[in-house]
Amino acid sequence: MTRAPIKFIFWGQWAVATFIQVSLLLVLTLDKSGDVPSTYRVLAVLSSLLAIPLYAVYRAFSTRNGYLAGIARLAAAWATLAAILVFIGFITKTSETYSREVVLQWIVGGFLLQAIAFMPLHKVARRVETKLGSASTCVVIGSGQLAYNLASKLRYERSEDMVGLVVLDDAQDDELEETSYFPTLGYVSQLRDIIRTNQVARVYIALPARETDQIEGLYVDLLDASVDVVWVPDFANLKLLNHSIHNLGGMPAIHLNESPLTAYPGSALMKSFMDKSLALLGIILLSPVLLACAIAVKHSSPGPILFRQERHGWNGNIIEVLKFRSMKVHNDAQVKQAQKQDPRVTPIGRFLRRSSLDELPQLFNVLKGDMSLVGPRPHAVAHNDYYSDKILAYMARHRIKPGITGLAQISGYRGETETLDKMQKRVELDLEYINHWSLWLDIKILIKTPLTLLSKNIY
Repeated sequence: MTRAPIKFIFWGQWAVATFIQVSLLLVLTLDKSGDVPSTYRVLAVLSSLLAIPLYAVYRAFSTRNGYLAGIARLAAAWATLAAILVFIGFITKTSETYSREVVLQWIVGGFLLQAIAFMPLHKVARRVETKLGSASTCVVIGSGQLAYNLASKLRYERSEDMVGLVVLDDAQDDELEETSYFPTLGYVSQLRDIIRTNQVARVYIALPARETDQIEGLYVDLLDASVDVVWVPDFANLKLLNHSIHNLGGMPAIHLNESPLTAYPGSALMKSFMDKSLALLGIILLSPVLLACAIAVKHSSPGPILFRQERHGWNGNIIEVLKFRSMKVHNDAQVKQAQKQDPRVTPIGRFLRRSSLDELPQLFNVLKGDMSLVGPRPHAVAHNDYYSDKILAYMARHRIKPGITGLAQISGYRGETETLDKMQKRVELDLEYINHWSLWLDIKILIKTPLTLLSKNIY
């Protein structure tokens, strides 16, 4: 489906959500004071404008969401909006001009009414998308895994009328496997007849980059065929990182490797805001725990309370990561991961490591801006030097800020990585996180993290 209908769906649902929350605010204000003061009118305008980037970042209106996921995203966006408005009121010293009763009723009621309206709107949006997506009949030129994967996505994810595959004239017999889902319609030399017979409106070219001559020939041949032509390059052998396609002065630019922090500065700003806000809140709420851990470490064995270690941070920069010291002071010339029954670990340190309380000082790293709450775990510099030439795209995990927790940690890859395969899997999960990074993913990882604290792999 083209971008225009997608924008139409977003703006339509945003308009309904804005009408609901603004109307509720006006009704509550009139009921309370019999008038709508200018401060409430400013609040209505500000909340409407802030909702645009927040609903977009959280993808609250995406038709790929189920009802529950969509309402959860809507709740996260609305809660973030409320938090920002409270913060603005605090720093501008205008919060006292608003009725707490009105504001609380507006925040709670605004979400409930939007959630109720979301369900029928979501159903209508899906129907519109399905209708627009299936309006054009399409075929895929190519064979093999890329062509079948593309055909599956077109039919089952985009709801396009994908009628079959067209293969190259020199395709091998083992590439012409018939399936009940995607029949082979014929060869490229028969493409004109296939287009006419099936009333094809769009042709997808799923050929590897080495077939440049074929791709150029197909493009030229189809210029006067009254069909849309879309080339889907085969990058299966490349480790793509947050890849995207942009228009660069009229020239198509394929971004194979791009940092999410530079690709989506608005989302990165929201991530940083969430990180520092939650880190500050965590330090305040957990201050008794921090103090108790510090006292316990101080009396466990001679040495400093905090363990400081240089690790690679964002873009490979060296940062100093803080932890409560869990080991006896020893010669750390050769960095070695903690192992089961490690004699270096103190009794208090063993408890801190098992409960992950030793990681709490990293909240100060987050507050400083060196780390994030969620991201790839930072490894010691010596470990990075060892693995960087043994695992493909290992250092690509540093294209985003390291985190206290991450997708690899909640997926069972915590603690010691004694084999290369385990580190390989951890890196794959880190790259998967970077490729699918969103604030909603961060929230899900934070929620799941406490459930992983009982892992048997933490020494």
